[in-house]
Amino acid sequence: MDISILVKTFVAVFVLADAVGNIPIVLVLTRGMQAEQRNKVVDKAFVVAIAVLLLFAFGGKFILGYLDISMGSLRLAGGLLLLIIALQMLRGELDTPILDGDRDVAITPLALPLLAGPGTLTTVMLLMAESPSPHVSVVVGIISAMSVSWLILRFCNYVDKWIGAEGEVIITQLLGFLLAALAVEIGSAGIRELFLS
Repeated sequence: MDISILVKTFVAVFVLADAVGNIPIVLVLTRGMQAEQRNKVVDKAFVVAIAVLLLFAFGGKFILGYLDISMGSLRLAGGLLLLIIALQMLRGELDTPILDGDRDVAITPLALPLLAGPGTLTTVMLLMAESPSPHVSVVVGIISAMSVSWLILRFCNYVDKWIGAEGEVIITQLLGFLLAALAVEIGSAGIRELFLS
């Protein structure tokens, strides 16, 4: 198992899932639900998100080959995408999802795109291709990050009371800064691969 890949995967997936920043959205989407109902919604959202992330992690190479996309291009595009998301986090531009009573909120918007958005999918595909055999490290990283995020959202009522609105803003800003640094790292690797090698 490659520890560096595992740590990179954990940090990237945890930051992009942004469980703390999504607490207010989860509370709005599950307003009026009993604790047991809210827990079921959160559980279902994480099962769907993990399944989608693993699908893209293992199927990413096939998708890239079919579309004839180079890894350098994907790294550069992924870095730019992550940077945009990071800037939105830093500027506090959190989109409030449209509520729809006929839709299962566990799947959309909780699982997709809040927990497993395009940035996260791109990242796991990139990390899976980073070394000859990172599969176990990436899978463990994904499951570990999503498990921590699941714990945070499972107890979102307590977390919300404990850190308050100001705490959520501060943590989201810090996570946005880390994500921006990760985005620059991934994007610069893509530039080197495309233009300097």
